[in-house]
Amino acid sequence: MEKILDIVDAIAHEKGLQPANVLEALKTAFVQTAKRVINHKFTFEADIDTKTKKMHLYQTIIVVPDEDKRLEDEELSGGFISLSDALKLDEDAELEDQLQIDHALEDYGRTAAGKLHNEIEYHIQRLVENELYSKYNSKIGTIVTGRVTLVDSDQNTYIDIDEVRAILPMKSRIKGEKFKVGDLLKALVRRVNIDKTNGIQIELSRTSPKFLEQLLAMEVPEIADGIVIVEKSARIPGDRAKIALMSMHPQVDAVGATVGVRGVRINAVSEELMGENIDCIEYTTIPELFVARVMSPAIISHIEIVRNEKGEAEKAIITLPADQKSKAIGKSGINIRLASMLTGMAIELVESGTSATAEGIEVEQKDGVDALQALFS
Repeated sequence: MEKILDIVDAIAHEKGLQPANVLEALKTAFVQTAKRVINHKFTFEADIDTKTKKMHLYQTIIVVPDEDKRLEDEELSGGFISLSDALKLDEDAELEDQLQIDHALEDYGRTAAGKLHNEIEYHIQRLVENELYSKYNSKIGTIVTGRVTLVDSDQNTYIDIDEVRAILPMKSRIKGEKFKVGDLLKALVRRVNIDKTNGIQIELSRTSPKFLEQLLAMEVPEIADGIVIVEKSARIPGDRAKIALMSMHPQVDAVGATVGVRGVRINAVSEELMGENIDCIEYTTIPELFVARVMSPAIISHIEIVRNEKGEAEKAIITLPADQKSKAIGKSGINIRLASMLTGMAIELVESGTSATAEGIEVEQKDGVDALQALFS
């Protein structure tokens, strides 16, 4: 094939690929075509003559003794040559040497040309997909922006992001959200896969706590610059979230910087999340103090941390006044659930002999009455 290097450069420019990678893909295409057209058991190599810009296809054959039985096998004989015949081609040939015989796919007619075209198309497409996979795999956990192109009958939303189409499953959509074709939306790259049938598949999410963290980084310069760190976050998408913040600079208030003047920063993030209420909490390594802050707006009287055999905090027993129970639990148990998610501990509320435990929420039964239900009454 003439001027193969020009073809390589053209494909690389059009597809946004590295010329070296395109060249390797074309070599593979030539070898696979030769195996399909000539003999799949033969060994082939493809190489470029940089001066003539031609692709050369070689069949590698091994020099064996004249009496070797493999020379008589019709399927195998093409991969071997007798020593006497090899000496006719190369007077320095020795046993086990590997000789190369030049082949030209053009000599095998239209069938070879058609198969070569298909092989090149296939390997270039795989190369494009691998490049896209590497690109978007590195974006996992970050936000991308795209335009809605389709909402199917299952309410899965398809978004065009540059050169690929991604999917936002209904389960990863914030409660109450509805999209239509043409809408511009932001979402977090959650997972990237390559499927042999459908190619590259990108799954997005708007319900992940990471989505909240990335939105904050986009809105709050101190977080983007690493001056304020989001230590932990927990969400019940569309309802409420809690984030634990820590300042890396003594003169920067982590909570104040994140909230912004008159709440302008946190409100911008909340608006993107369908009005999700976001509680900003100053992080501390003291578990009792951290739990007390996380349980806000409830006022806590006493906290006991229960540790496991490894010394890890796994449960917080919280004593609080009767009038603080509903605040601690929150509407539909949302506050205590988020507190448990954020601290990584089961949380038990204690007052007047009743208790409500958050690790779900689990509830103790007392005198045949649901304790949590009694707290809501």
